[in-house]
Amino acid sequence: MSDTMEAAYNDLLDRVGRIANVSHAGKLLSWDQQVMMPKEGTPARSQQLSALSAVEHDLLTNDELGALLDELSAADLPGDRRAVVREVRRDHERAVRVPTDLVERISAASSEALTAWREARAEDDFETFAPHLQKLLDLKRRYADHIDPDRDPYEVLFEEYEPCLPLGHAEEVLATLREAVVPLVDDVRASEADLATDAFAGTFDTDTQEALMRDVLDDLGYPWERGRLDAAPHPFSTGTTYDARITTRYDEADPMGALLSTVHEFGHATYTLGLPDDAHGTPLGEARDLSIHESQSRLWENHVGRSTAFWERFLPRVRGRFDIGDVSVREAYEAVNAVDTTNPIRVEADELTYHLHIVLRFEIERDLIRGDLDVAEVPAVWNEKMESYLGVRPETDTKGCLQDIHWSHGSFGYFPTYSLGSVIAAQLFDAADRDIDGLEDSIRRGEVDPLHEWLTDRIHRHGKRFETNELVRQATGDDVAAAAFVDYATEKYGELYGIGR
Repeated sequence: MSDTMEAAYNDLLDRVGRIANVSHAGKLLSWDQQVMMPKEGTPARSQQLSALSAVEHDLLTNDELGALLDELSAADLPGDRRAVVREVRRDHERAVRVPTDLVERISAASSEALTAWREARAEDDFETFAPHLQKLLDLKRRYADHIDPDRDPYEVLFEEYEPCLPLGHAEEVLATLREAVVPLVDDVRASEADLATDAFAGTFDTDTQEALMRDVLDDLGYPWERGRLDAAPHPFSTGTTYDARITTRYDEADPMGALLSTVHEFGHATYTLGLPDDAHGTPLGEARDLSIHESQSRLWENHVGRSTAFWERFLPRVRGRFDIGDVSVREAYEAVNAVDTTNPIRVEADELTYHLHIVLRFEIERDLIRGDLDVAEVPAVWNEKMESYLGVRPETDTKGCLQDIHWSHGSFGYFPTYSLGSVIAAQLFDAADRDIDGLEDSIRRGEVDPLHEWLTDRIHRHGKRFETNELVRQATGDDVAAAAFVDYATEKYGELYGIGR
C-alpha cells in the first residue's frame, strides 16, 4: 500500500475511533438511565443523549470522511481493511441521508419515552405511553423515508439491526419456526407427561438470588475486572471489550427467571469481551450486529444453561444458597425446560413458545410502521394475537403490550433478530459439539473454556470482518437456516414430553 493510502487509512481509523467513543459514551449514559439515574433526571439526560447523538451523526456524515471512503474504496486494500471501509461506508451512506435535527429529535423522544414506558408499565396504563409511541413511530417513518423513500419502511428499519441478511430471509426463518413450533406446542399440550414444574417453588429473597447470580457468572468465567452485575426493569447488556456490563431482574417467586436471564446476558457480554482489544474503536472490534449477538446469548442460555450437564454441575450451588429440598438434576432440568403455554411474558418464555412471542411482536411493529395499525389498537390486537398463537390473553397491558422496552427506544425492526439469533445458536452449538471432543462432559465439569475459545475463534475475534451469512458459513459450514433449531427442539421436547415415541 502506498504511503498516501496508508495515511488515508490511518486518518479513517482516527475518525472512526472518535465516532465509536461518542457512541459508547451514549450507551453508558443510557445504561445509567436504566440502572442508577435518579427518577427526576430525565430532562437533563434527554438533552445529553440528544447532544451526543448529534455529535456522532455529524462525525459520521462529515464530507471529509466521505472523501476518504471514496478514495479507499477505489484502492487495492488487504481483506481486513476492505472490511473496515465496507462497514464504515454502509453507515456513512445511510447517515448522510438523515438530517441531524431528526437524529436529535429521535434521541430526545426515546429518552422521554423510556421514562413514560416505565411509568405506564408500573401503573398498567397504556394511554400514558401511547403518545410517546406515536411520536416515535412518526419520527422513525421519517427516518426510513430519508434513507430510501421507495422501499418498505420496515425493511429499512430492520437493516439498522441486521444489515447483512434481507428481511425476506428473516421472514422465511420466522415462517419455518411458526410451522414447526405450533404443532410441536400442540403435541406438548396433548402430552400426559408430568414434568417437575414446581421444583423451584417457594419464596427466594432477592439478595440471595443476586449472590446466586454471581455464583453462576463465576462458574461461566465472567471477568469482574471488566464488568458488573446490576438490576434493571428489563435485562440487558452493554459495553465494550474493556467494560461489558450485565443487568438482570428478580422475582422472589421465580429464581430461575433471574438465573436464565443472567446467563443470557452473560452470552451477550462474553461476545463483547471476546472482541479483539487491539481493534477497539474500529469495525473489527465491534460485534457483527444483533442476529449474531443474540446467537451468543441464546447459545449460553439454552444450549448450556438449560442443559442436563449444566445442572449436574450447578444444582449444588443452588442448594447452597436456597433450601430447595432434594430436587434432582432431572427435576431441575424439567423445571427450566417445561413448556408453558399460559405464560404471557416473552423474557420468561420457554424455547418453543418464545418464537411465537417474537412473531406477534414482529407482526405488530411491522404493521405500525407501515401504517396498517393504529397505536390505539395495539393492546387489543396484542391480546388477540396472544390468544390466537398461545391460547392465553394477558390480564393487564403490563403483562401484554407494555412488557418490552424496545419500542420506547424506537427500536422498530429489532425483534426478528431474536429468532434469527436462536437458529444461529443451534447451528453454532452443533458445530462446536462436532469440533470439541467431550463438550458435554466439559460443561458437566464446569470447564467452559473450550466453548469460550471455540466461539472466540469462530465468531468473536472477527468483529465485522465478515457479513452475517458468511460468518455463520465459515463457523458451521452452512448458511443461516432454521433446520438445526427445528431438529434440536423436536428431539429435546420429544424426549421431555414423550412425543413421537
